[in-house]
Amino acid sequence: MPKNLVIVESPAKAKTIQKYLGSDFEVKSSFGHIRDLPKKGMGIDLSNFTPDYEVSADKKKLVTELKAAVKKAEMVWLASDEDREGEAIAWHLADELKLKPENRKRIVFHEITKNAILKAIDNPRDIDQNLVNAQQARRVLDRIVGFEMSPVLWKKVKTGLSAGRVQSVAVRLVVEREKEIREFVPKPSFKVEGTFLNQGKQEIAAKLKKDFDKESDAEQFLEQSKATEFKVLNVETKPGTRTASAPFTTSTLQQEASSRLGYNVTTTMRLAQRLYEEGFITYMRTDSVNLSQEAITGAKAQILSEYGENYSKPRNYTTKSSSAQEAHEAIRPTDFSVKSISDVQLNKLYQLIYRRTLASQMENAKIEKTVIEIGNAKLPQHFEAQGEVIVFDGFLRAYGIVKTDEDDDENNEKLLPKVNVGETLDYKKITATEKFTRPSARFTEAGLVKKLEELGIGRPSTYAPTIQTIQNREYVDKREIEPQTREIVKMTLGKTGVKKEVLEEKFGGDKNKFVPTDIGEVVNDFLTNNFAEILDYGFTARVEEGFDHIANGDQKWKEMMTDFYSKFHPRIEDVEEHADRATGDRLLGTDPKSGKNVHARIGRFGPMIQIGEQDDEEKPTFASLMANQNIATITLEEALELFKLPFELKEVDGHPVSVGVGRFGPYVKWGDTYISIPKGEDPLSVDQNRAEEIINEKKIADAPIANYKGEPVTKGSGRFGPFIKYKSIFVNVPKRYDFDNLSQSDINELIDAKLEKEANRYIQQWEKEKISIENGRWGPFVKFGKAMFKIPKKADDSKYESDELKDVSLDEVKKWITAQDPKAFAEKKKPAAKKKAPAKKPAAKKK
Repeated sequence: MPKNLVIVESPAKAKTIQKYLGSDFEVKSSFGHIRDLPKKGMGIDLSNFTPDYEVSADKKKLVTELKAAVKKAEMVWLASDEDREGEAIAWHLADELKLKPENRKRIVFHEITKNAILKAIDNPRDIDQNLVNAQQARRVLDRIVGFEMSPVLWKKVKTGLSAGRVQSVAVRLVVEREKEIREFVPKPSFKVEGTFLNQGKQEIAAKLKKDFDKESDAEQFLEQSKATEFKVLNVETKPGTRTASAPFTTSTLQQEASSRLGYNVTTTMRLAQRLYEEGFITYMRTDSVNLSQEAITGAKAQILSEYGENYSKPRNYTTKSSSAQEAHEAIRPTDFSVKSISDVQLNKLYQLIYRRTLASQMENAKIEKTVIEIGNAKLPQHFEAQGEVIVFDGFLRAYGIVKTDEDDDENNEKLLPKVNVGETLDYKKITATEKFTRPSARFTEAGLVKKLEELGIGRPSTYAPTIQTIQNREYVDKREIEPQTREIVKMTLGKTGVKKEVLEEKFGGDKNKFVPTDIGEVVNDFLTNNFAEILDYGFTARVEEGFDHIANGDQKWKEMMTDFYSKFHPRIEDVEEHADRATGDRLLGTDPKSGKNVHARIGRFGPMIQIGEQDDEEKPTFASLMANQNIATITLEEALELFKLPFELKEVDGHPVSVGVGRFGPYVKWGDTYISIPKGEDPLSVDQNRAEEIINEKKIADAPIANYKGEPVTKGSGRFGPFIKYKSIFVNVPKRYDFDNLSQSDINELIDAKLEKEANRYIQQWEKEKISIENGRWGPFVKFGKAMFKIPKKADDSKYESDELKDVSLDEVKKWITAQDPKAFAEKKKPAAKKKAPAKKPAAKKK
């Protein structure tokens, strides 16, 4: 029987650690937190900010197993991660498992290697209550902000919305960037570039040092250049260096994995977690760029072996951020002799970490930059050609060069031909092209992480969940922005003179960048107008500093909460009572047919256009916005176009056909069937022929692929992946099946399994009351509408068996529901009568 019980967070980590410890140790996983604030209700006593932690239903069985294991062990080693979250997990385990100080030890390590584990066992400590309190402060403060601000949004904007201290600030960044792009006024200028030939007929590409503001000035320069003899005025060669970047922190890893591998933040953290748990890299949540002496020595040995002594330059880096919270290392390989691993996806990220760490310990790259000045004294400006040669590749040998989004396409390094000062050059062509200034780029995931880090908002562990949350809440998305078209002037000086042409260029298009949704903008504007301090970047950063002070033992966490809440709660009450309802209402003008006002605003089902007022005798008419439109930019003309939808077409196969736009986008309606119009296609352009094509495509897609007990079976692909449909039952098709070539036996097997599962789902069901007792993954539960409730224990403190639940009465089940939600069966209040709003004047037309 093992004398020692080691508890870690994840089963993967447990498996790795078990390999390094002898038979005296048993390693078990807590699967993360075993308890937390309750999912329903605040879960905090606001008089003294004491949290009411509870073991979640899905962890009760696990906790029972851990308690049994604790009883058998002489010593319990709490080996959760060494950050604040890990410290809190250890504290919750100690408290819930009733571990006495003399029978528990806390161990930490930032890599899962045999040496690190054994060293940790030799150097145990107790739980650091300051770190625990810093985590509690964050958890409690964020719960209070979310639970008090969200109901205000339900009342003042739309039900089902949420707010949060970090997520709302992240949304604000995206919204403000979008507004900046909308308000940006592009300024034109003319960029002049020339291609010159030296005496050996080698081409030299150069550009004028300064752009021209006016077309006439650019044209005049080309006319002057026509009869000009171009010469090499100066050749300058400068030595330079490029320095390796520091090893990865969480943030820089997320950014580089995005630009080099195309991984989103969530994917990067998932793969990094696996690399850490399997012992390949050090802990992946860190603000530190520091490397241990052991790592520096290991990297040096690998560099000497692989590249030679002239490539080695051992160095350590210091963390610039004053708020770097954890004292452990940068992210690095645990063993530099392991150059690759077998898992392809893991290996891509591992290689990035491996090469970045190695490069940080290598010599600078030496470059030689050449600048050639070309021109004539008669010309007002001269051309400049730049080129770079890598004399010694240094760290680039391991890491290479990566081009960022911010790099100018025209700054590519190139090798220039040999020329001498005074040498005459012949121009091949000189062009003056109209260019427009560009607004700041929309945020990528990596760019948003970088900005949050710059502002001191959030910490390494919060970036991925924050970015995922704002997308899940549908405050931002990554929809494709279709480019616009504008005319540009291009003038080319060739041997026959100046040729002028007007070209079209596309601009403003974007893919895979964050764009705020309409509801995201409305929520952001409401919060920034009414909770300016909470949404303030400086305030959010100061809160993070407060957590740091608590972690260092310099501040008591409940004092911080008292100070925060004394200012925050009165603001909540004031906004709830006095703030106007927010719909993002924008008056577009007047409908020429009816003379009524036309509004763009948020409605019950999302962004829409409204003609008329709510208090008019004749009810307003509505139209949904299309996916590529938004409240802030739609014009009156575009809005009125939407009212041409739906429109009728001729019948197909005896069923009426119409084209419209609804909650889920534009559609063709054929009889009772709604068929989505392909993305990017304008529904107003759908004529009879196109509608019939769409209907025929649907017919083919919906054609039965088989029969089951005499009934047709169809297949399709939906939100949760491929499925087959039998009667009204949808059956998901797992990846182990060949979806394109399902056999009859496959179909029988899938439907049989689904029907058996459905038959075992309900223990009792009262359809009229929308109440049921169902079998769930973690045991039986009660469902009322969409809400789920626990089944209480019997009077003798034992659990109900399934057979016993078959005999429970409806009244008894209602008592169970009411005990957990006293308002579950309360009558809903009728909405108060709306006050008559004064008629709004149409917006004045711009002159």
